Amino acid sequence: MAEQQKTVTFIIQRQDTPDSAPYEETFEIPYRPNMNVIAALMEIQRNPVTKDGKKTTPVTWEMNCLEEVCGACSMVINGKPRQSCSAMVDQLEEPIRLEPMRTFPVIRDLMVDRSRMFDALKKVKAWIPIDGTYDLGPGPRMPETKRQWAYELSKCMTCGVCLEACPNVNDKSNFMGPAPLSQVRLFNAHPTGAMNKAERLAAIMGDGGLANCGNSQNCVQACPKGIPLTTSIAALNREATVQMFRNFFGSDYSY
Repeated sequence: MAEQQKTVTFIIQRQDTPDSAPYEETFEIPYRPNMNVIAALMEIQRNPVTKDGKKTTPVTWEMNCLEEVCGACSMVINGKPRQSCSAMVDQLEEPIRLEPMRTFPVIRDLMVDRSRMFDALKKVKAWIPIDGTYDLGPGPRMPETKRQWAYELSKCMTCGVCLEACPNVNDKSNFMGPAPLSQVRLFNAHPTGAMNKAERLAAIMGDGGLANCGNSQNCVQACPKGIPLTTSIAALNREATVQMFRNFFGSDYSY
């Protein structure tokens, strides 16, 4: 008697349009060792038939690098926001439930619109403004101790998981969330980026900024890169306080 093929069951929350109601579909696919959630979604995409034999539309989701670098494949897996490329089927409890991140508007199925986060990065000027029309040379050096912790902050892949985990980021709040705040600390620490330090601090001292953080610390637990987000927020609170006094009393000193 032939051995029965082992299968994996997925319950996927689907949504046909941004305005339509969500619904669930159950899929059963053949098991393969070392399979991640992305591989399972690809299998369903090749043959979009539900567990009860109903032909359906392929599931929509986002992906790019497949090695936890781009941040595109974020979704809620068994109730936890994370990257689906690094979520191994062998390590997940079945049935495996896939849902879109609800902090962001759903476009279709598991694909969401992360514009909220990218708009916040624009607001805080999360870049180093330099003139790229000619060779500027190697640029100023950073002390090694500062470079080491700045490198940890630079690992952010704008996946949105920390915003999904944060209870203060929702459709009733304009809180920009942990990732953009941490990027303020990163670019303010850069020798060239420090020229725009006051602008970035002003952006997070207003509505939707630091004051909206409830210090739940869910973000640092959820971050797939282990970025010290709460440490950054604490440091920014100190810097914002100093900036507030500078704004009030005025200062001729560089900062």
